[in-house]
Formats: sequence, structure tokens, C-alpha cells
Amino acid sequence: MKKKLDGKALVYCQNAFNTPNGKTAHGLVRFTERYDVVGVIDSHYAGLDAGKVLDGKKNGIPIFKDMESGIRELKVTGTLPKTLVIGLAPDGGKLPQEARETIKKALQLGWNVDSGLHDFLTNDRELMAIAEGSGSRVRDVRKTPERDQLHFFTGEIEQVYCLKLAVLGTDSALGKRTTAWLLVHALRKAGRKAEMIGTGQTAWMQGAKYGMIMDSCINDFVSGEIEHAVVSAWKKERPDVIVIEGQGSLMNPAYPGGFEILAAGRPDHVILQHAPKRKEYDGFPGYKMHPLKKQIQAIEVISGKKVMAITVNHENMAPDEIGPACEAIAKQTGLPAFDVLAHGADALARLILEKIA
Repeated sequence: MKKKLDGKALVYCQNAFNTPNGKTAHGLVRFTERYDVVGVIDSHYAGLDAGKVLDGKKNGIPIFKDMESGIRELKVTGTLPKTLVIGLAPDGGKLPQEARETIKKALQLGWNVDSGLHDFLTNDRELMAIAEGSGSRVRDVRKTPERDQLHFFTGEIEQVYCLKLAVLGTDSALGKRTTAWLLVHALRKAGRKAEMIGTGQTAWMQGAKYGMIMDSCINDFVSGEIEHAVVSAWKKERPDVIVIEGQGSLMNPAYPGGFEILAAGRPDHVILQHAPKRKEYDGFPGYKMHPLKKQIQAIEVISGKKVMAITVNHENMAPDEIGPACEAIAKQTGLPAFDVLAHGADALARLILEKIA
């Protein structure tokens, strides 16, 4: 088994697991090369298996009522971690007060703490005093590097000669990152070198070697950082395929995203993630989602590239609804449609492999 970069970790997700605000925890429960996730904190699902709650499949990751109960049980199994990861992804990236109390307990125990929120723990004098006293490491994944470490767009992206794919979405909190990872894994299983370009904090926490944190990057450097990540992956790995994780959606009123990926990442094709049952933009009642065909048209007009496939998010669907939903989308758009989380990404990978055969 491949050794995890940062060892065992307990993921804090109180009041958010199995909701859009828990998507960082969801990513870590499904897959991470950075941590060995030994448990999740959310009292609403205490005693249950995280994989079973999230995807209907047990994965051996228990959910605990709180940190104290987690420590008691993990001591018994000999799997006590040394890292607490904040698995919350709330609107605005604010740290709840009860989460702060759990972080204090972790630091007092000498644990390390990783956070992807916009509320930077390293700016909190009380927390950092505790960390200094206990020798704990605190990392704010979303904290922007100093300006002299950032990159401006150069055009070097044109010297990347492998197939580049962007996984964009019709909304935020839609599963774009999960689809991108599943596709990378399927391509690797098929014998091709594939690299993931992460564009958010969760991808970094899952171990993406190349990427940037788009929503915290200074605007002047967003395009340059995307380009730098893609070029670095190309130069160091020489992959057959580079898959770029999307953020937000072109038409989401609060999280417009994808423009810079299309402009600076210069993808050869786009895969578009869509939730057929979702009628309004995530978190914004009254803001009706634009029709799927309109969103496809917008992407193709902006980029001059084609959407090659639709990937389906099956939220609020029964298992027997997924197949008909994919068929309906294929008929409506003329594009193949896949639910890679429910059915795997092999069929989509085969479609992509035809482009590099």
C-alpha cells in the first residue's frame, strides 16, 4: 500500500457531512493520497460508516459524535491520528465557533491542523500560541503565496502537447473534482499516464501534485497560476492526458468559474458535470439554473472547443432513475452521458482514449 504523505487524520465535519457544505470531507472520505483518514466527526451520523452514508458503500471510516469519543475509540484500535483536518466548505469559508473549540483541543494535544477555509487559523493569535507551545503545525491551504512566488500568464501553455481536458460544471458543489479524479484513475488503469490539475483546497488535500487554489488567488495571477500548473505537470511528468478540475460554473451568480480555465488552461475538450434534478443554483433560491443546452453553448462560444460528454450527478435520484436520466440527456444534447460515481469512469475513459489513439 502506498504510504500517505501526511499520515493518519481525523476529519472535522460537524453539521455538514452529506450536505454541500461538507464536500471537502466527502472528497477525503472517497479518496486521498495525502492522509490516511481514520474517522469523521459529525454527531448527526455518529456510529455509522462514512462511505455508507455518503455513497451507500461501506469503506471502514467511522463517524464519531465528537473529538473525545473519536479519540477513545481510535486508541482502542491503535489508529490514533496526529492531524485534524477541517472538512467543512461553507459559503464564504467561515470557521464556526464550535469548530474553533475542537481545533483548540487538537492543538493542546500536539496534533497538527490543516484547514481549507478563508478564515485563516494562522492569523488567530490564541490558536497559534497554543500551537507554538505544543509544537503543532498549522496549515492554511487557501492562504495565497507571496506575490513574488506567483506567476503571470506567458503563453507557454502552447508548448504542452498532450491532450488537455477540463471538467467544468453547470453549478457549484456538483462533483467536478470527484469526476476528474475518477477519470484520472480510469485512464491510469487503462495504461495511460494521466495527471490531475487541482484548482481547489480539497484537491490539494487529496494529494494532487499540481495545481493552485483559484478562489483565493489574486485575480491578476489566476490565469498564470493555471498555466504554470499545467506546464509544470507536462514538463515533469510527460503525461498522455492532463485533466483540469473546474470551479463554480460560468453562470452561477456567486461562484462564476471556468472562464480562466478555458482561457489559460486551453483545454482541447470539455466534460460538463450536471445534476438533472437541480433546478436552482446552489444556495440561491430564486436563481433558476440556465438550461443545459444553453450552458453547453456558452462554453463552446467562449472557448471555441467542444463539450465532448456530460457527466451526471445523481443527487435526489433513485438508482433506477440514473440510466434513464443519462439517456434523456444524450437525446437532448446529442452527447454521451455518464454517471461515473455510480457506474465508474471506464466508459468515459474509452471515449477519451479514442482522441489519443
